[in-house]
Amino acid sequence: MDLDIEIDGWPDAEDWEVISQKAYEAIAQVEFALAHPRLTTSLLFTSEEQVHELNKEWRGKDKPTNVLSFPMLERVDLIALEADGPPEMLGDIALAFETCQREADEKGVSVRDHTAHLLIHGFLHLAGHDHVDSDEQAAAMEKLEIEALAKLGIADPYGDR
Repeated sequence: MDLDIEIDGWPDAEDWEVISQKAYEAIAQVEFALAHPRLTTSLLFTSEEQVHELNKEWRGKDKPTNVLSFPMLERVDLIALEADGPPEMLGDIALAFETCQREADEKGVSVRDHTAHLLIHGFLHLAGHDHVDSDEQAAAMEKLEIEALAKLGIADPYGDR
């Protein structure tokens, strides 16, 4: 997958591009639909204020959030994507620094590890996974997240497994 990354307002202490690539590689090992070479995804590392605006405009929710995912392919189309052809836009992910930092502090984890988790979560949404309709759906998505995070040496963020 080709990652188009824009970083605006995140601290330079971490290499967010490397973290993004590693998070993608980890999730592509457990969600094989994401391993397709024609896929491209845009990642926006931005402020809580901008993510709040995106959430309000595109989801009708007037509040900030940690990560937003905007899929551009239905899961059935992703699964059926032919090996040959032009690049195919999977979707967009936006992350809010202040929210990510606050949540990492509350969980007692590094912002680096929490961001990797949120990227993996976002990639799964782009691949058609969700966690809002049922407990089974949420458990299946969490299982994939935990497997991918383990490949990065990051502990289970849900702590109950």
